[in-house]
Amino acid sequence: MMFRWLQAQFFALSPYGVAAALLLTLNRLPINETLNLVFYDLVTSLRPAPSGIDKSILLIGIDEGDIRRFGWPIDDRLLCEAVDRLLQNGALAIGLDIYRDKGVGPNQECLRQRFRDDPRLVSIFNVAEAIGPVPGTPQGRRGYNDLVVDPDGVVRRDLVHVSGQDEATVSLPLRVLEVGMGARWLSHQLENDMAPGPWLEEQSSGYDQLDASGYQQMLEFRRLGTFPQWSLRDLLAGDRIPPGQISNQLVLIGSTAPSLRDLFPVPQTRFTLGKRQLLVPGVELHAHRLASLIDRKDGDRSLRIFTVPMWAKRLLELAAIVLGIALGEGLRNLLSSVLAVAVSLLAIVAMATALLLYGHVWVGVSMPVISLGLVAAAAWVRLGATSQLQRRQFERLLGQTTSPAVAQQLWAQREDLLKDGRFEGRQLQVTVMLTDIAGFTTVSEGLPPAELLAWLNQGMACLVKAISGRQGMVNKFTGDGVLAVFGAPMSQGSKTDARAAIDAALAIQIELTILNRQLEAQGKPPMRMRMGIHSGPVLAGSIGSSERLEYAVIGDTVNCASRLESLDKDRHDTSCRVLVTSSTRELLPDDLPVNWRAWGAVQVKGRNEPLEVWEMRGRGSS
Repeated sequence: MMFRWLQAQFFALSPYGVAAALLLTLNRLPINETLNLVFYDLVTSLRPAPSGIDKSILLIGIDEGDIRRFGWPIDDRLLCEAVDRLLQNGALAIGLDIYRDKGVGPNQECLRQRFRDDPRLVSIFNVAEAIGPVPGTPQGRRGYNDLVVDPDGVVRRDLVHVSGQDEATVSLPLRVLEVGMGARWLSHQLENDMAPGPWLEEQSSGYDQLDASGYQQMLEFRRLGTFPQWSLRDLLAGDRIPPGQISNQLVLIGSTAPSLRDLFPVPQTRFTLGKRQLLVPGVELHAHRLASLIDRKDGDRSLRIFTVPMWAKRLLELAAIVLGIALGEGLRNLLSSVLAVAVSLLAIVAMATALLLYGHVWVGVSMPVISLGLVAAAAWVRLGATSQLQRRQFERLLGQTTSPAVAQQLWAQREDLLKDGRFEGRQLQVTVMLTDIAGFTTVSEGLPPAELLAWLNQGMACLVKAISGRQGMVNKFTGDGVLAVFGAPMSQGSKTDARAAIDAALAIQIELTILNRQLEAQGKPPMRMRMGIHSGPVLAGSIGSSERLEYAVIGDTVNCASRLESLDKDRHDTSCRVLVTSSTRELLPDDLPVNWRAWGAVQVKGRNEPLEVWEMRGRGSS
């Protein structure tokens, strides 16, 4: 029994085991992070962003026109002239986003002297590629170039700072901010782990295996292309850029020409409604990074994108799993369950979209959505498998002993009726009918076995049809008779059950009369039947072992019906004698059109109290 119980539990829970294995596998596959990043890009591209025009940032972009005019690489003399013009017009700081560790042209000392002596100049360098700054640039005015690119090649994050390094190892935007606005306290906060986050972790929001070294945050983008920008030739022309656009600005000089391939995709460029995917120059990316640092300096958190830590992600996934089980198991109607799951999935996506779109909070929705859908599907599979198992149990326990209408009602309430594949023992008020064929032994002596069985089955067909057609249950065949129950496993009400038993008995009387005419025409002996009907309590439930189970009704009520059937066998002057006790007749309506003959109080074997008995003689006039 324990083995069968364990087998049933394994069978029931195996869909959840498969779902758990799939979730663990998906949680480790790159597709999960990819889906989250695509969602992030899509929502970010829909979110309106402020302009970069008011952030005191000016871009000098070396475009294709500059390359055609001045050649590439740009001569140091031209860069020196550009720096002089910017400084003369009041630039707060100038970040040179062009590698110039090796000079270009005959007048290289000019540029080196400027970067060595002027406190407003910042030179970029690259640690990974061992490219140094402009020679002579002091350590406090060097900025490293480290644009963080995700595995799919998109720039979404900003490496603000790496603590524990030497004085020179500060990012280019942070260094320009320090030089131009004197905000050295920010790097001090970062070095001492005092800068407010949120900072990215290995599994923040939609990321799964992020290299989260240093202080990283999601990059806060302004509207692309809105930072004031002029070409190098505009600057060198002397009169094309109004001096007011340079004064008090943080200036970044870098390449914007597509031919130089210093271009990167960002979230806002991935969904362009059929247009060619745009790319953002590296110097503009540094401008976005610088703008976010200015926001941090000013205490402006309106654009800061907040991420959720790993524990919050796991909690959300667990909630999705619980919800999936609740919707999959709790709603028994499959269509209602599917609709509820679909609405929940849409609600999760809509909520995550609203949080990112309006609240600037990024929640990875891939695993919660997959978890909810997968666990709900496992619940549907489990319920389907359990339903098939229960149907087989019903067939094994009841077989074809109930009418289709009763079977449908039983199936609808199977969860309340079945426990561990059995009908639990219950006391029920029922009406029991027990029948037997009179003189069967004599008939069997006169017919060959095959003919005897055919003769018997003709009578059994009359019985089963009349009983099942009135929502009764043929509980068992007793050789040449049947034990039928009205009101088990489900009752229609004691009065309704009793009336159904009497209607079945009347139908059997009529059918037996018709059958005997047919048997006479076939030259077969007539069939005479005795029937006892009694109403009362019985103990009903599954009886037997794990190898063989049957639904049984036992108790005094069954015994009384049996005693009635066999009572005074010689007192039988009709083709179908039906004896009914007062316990059944009291449940019948007074105006029931039936002829009754009183037999009086009868003492039956095994019972102290006598039974008040009537013989039902067929229908009377209404």
